[in-house]
Amino acid sequence: MNRLIEAALELHDFLTRHAVPYAIIGGVAVQVWGEPRLTIDLDITVLTPSEGNGPFVQLLLQQFAPRVPDPVAFARRTRVVLIRASNGCNVDISLGVPGYEEEMIRRAVDYEVAPGKTVYLCSAEDLIVHKAVAGRPQDLIDIEGIVYRQGDRLDVEYIRRWLREFADVLEIPEILERFERAWREYK
Repeated sequence: MNRLIEAALELHDFLTRHAVPYAIIGGVAVQVWGEPRLTIDLDITVLTPSEGNGPFVQLLLQQFAPRVPDPVAFARRTRVVLIRASNGCNVDISLGVPGYEEEMIRRAVDYEVAPGKTVYLCSAEDLIVHKAVAGRPQDLIDIEGIVYRQGDRLDVEYIRRWLREFADVLEIPEILERFERAWREYK
């Protein structure tokens, strides 16, 4: 079993034990939904319990080593907790907010990483939304790979709805076009 999968299973066990909903995003999800590529860290989005992020971050730091000097202040500032799994694999945990991320986690699918062992993986549609919002060159390549591999199985209207909303809120109209370009090429 590779290091990323070991880390994913460790985080799955921790998060489910503490009833923290989550979904794996990023490069690990790209390996499933798109064109596989090298990735060296694990990216997860969580919805923290109702008492807020502080207690969750403290709980996380009791189990996992931080990767920055003041992880609590870093999490407050960026909404990301940078930790290391017990096998040394870097893990970036995004602290989700109600709304889109809540829906993304609700739509997550069980993905079997080893016989009888599953983790929660964001859907292909939600991975496209994440990638289109981020908009880095590798993200655009990832969108093309996901569209190519998933094709007509994609819920295109779901993707468009969320990308329109993000384009409006962030005032970045090209967010939707990052997906539409790949979709036109596929069609």
